[in-house]
Amino acid sequence: MDFQVTEKVPLAAEYCQLRHAAGLSPKSLAAAEIGLANTLYGICVRDGEQLIGMGRVIGDGGCFFQIVDIAVAPSYQRQGLGRLIMNRLENYLQRVALDGSYVSLLADKPEFYEKQGYRPTAPASYGMFKKFSR
Repeated sequence: MDFQVTEKVPLAAEYCQLRHAAGLSPKSLAAAEIGLANTLYGICVRDGEQLIGMGRVIGDGGCFFQIVDIAVAPSYQRQGLGRLIMNRLENYLQRVALDGSYVSLLADKPEFYEKQGYRPTAPASYGMFKKFSR
């Protein structure tokens, strides 16, 4: 497997397409364009020109970081690409996170992230969300 891994974010259209293919919640093209532009660190995995994997770190760059958009196209899953993406994101965080920095994520597949050393916050604290729509 000869995949290209780059430290960048995907184009908004391919980002939306991969999120959908990987079973993640849909995002509008407008939201994707804004969000991707505000990424602290991103990884793209490509097979030729095709985006087959991605991951991002977002946040304020000091106190809070969040791992988001870990996605691998279904036909490329179970080949270690998710772990490769997570390793790259964690290498970035090791370089930039300061004492007291908080790294969080929302886990669709908690067992994957638990293997990476992440733990549920409950009962010490609880993650919460509110979805906005127009």
